[in-house]
Amino acid sequence: MERKRVPLIDMQKVEGLGEELVKACEEWGCFRMVNHGLPAELMAEMKVVAASLLDLPDDIKRKTLSAENYKGYRERNVITSFFEALSIDDISSPDEFCDRLDASVHQREIIYKYIKAIHDLVGLLGRKLMEGVGLAGDLFDGWDCQLRMNKYHFRPENIGLTGLLMHSDPTFLTVIQDDENVDGLQVVDKYSGQIIPVDPVPDTLLINVGDIAKAWSNGRFYNVKHRVCSLEPKTRYSIVLSVLGPKGKVEVPPGLLDSKHPRLYIPFDLKEYMDVRYSTKLHTGGAVDLFSTKME
Repeated sequence: MERKRVPLIDMQKVEGLGEELVKACEEWGCFRMVNHGLPAELMAEMKVVAASLLDLPDDIKRKTLSAENYKGYRERNVITSFFEALSIDDISSPDEFCDRLDASVHQREIIYKYIKAIHDLVGLLGRKLMEGVGLAGDLFDGWDCQLRMNKYHFRPENIGLTGLLMHSDPTFLTVIQDDENVDGLQVVDKYSGQIIPVDPVPDTLLINVGDIAKAWSNGRFYNVKHRVCSLEPKTRYSIVLSVLGPKGKVEVPPGLLDSKHPRLYIPFDLKEYMDVRYSTKLHTGGAVDLFSTKME
């Protein structure tokens, strides 16, 4: 049967929420959330703040450049000529980012409120995912997280081109506030390999499962491949909270291993994986597979 739409999950569901989340991670590698707890007003205000910061002169935005891979300001380049992004690389201390951009008191207030609300949601997600796989605990407690603001400069001459190339996320998961007015996100179906459009739904948040989740879950979770295409000549914004990984080793919990489910990935740390992914340019899931036990 052809699959046309990613799952829509009610985060206020009382019974079976964990199991439903796990099934979506396994079968789709992505899903939308309703009743997620972020006020619509805060989401709208955060989009305005993101747009205003991304509209700053390039020389101001370059003050947040970083020498580390996947961090700091991402400028438009030859490969992604109409995509740029600003990132708060450690959401526990956003002040340096705000200081470098000379953010206003109001902008800072919205950023702090948004980070608090979305991090609370991530905590709920982590606990429910643990329930869904039959484990106990707060999965994402103490994990590194990054908040990224994206801008796609789509123009008439860009129609049909890819704003962000096909990739899987180098994270455990990402929580995406996509643009409610401009679509373009597309995912690869796990079973058919077909490209499925992920149209925006107002007041929802989208989850994408990344490479780290595939390794942590011993291959159960699907690290969904996706891209953003230019479908209409409009500026597109998205705000992404990336749950990167633990401060220690990424490894399969003992509770997910038994005689029928042997360990498929060796333990590794996040920086080690990021360095491998960057150096090999394996951006569609191949980098994490280099840590497979079959490669030992």
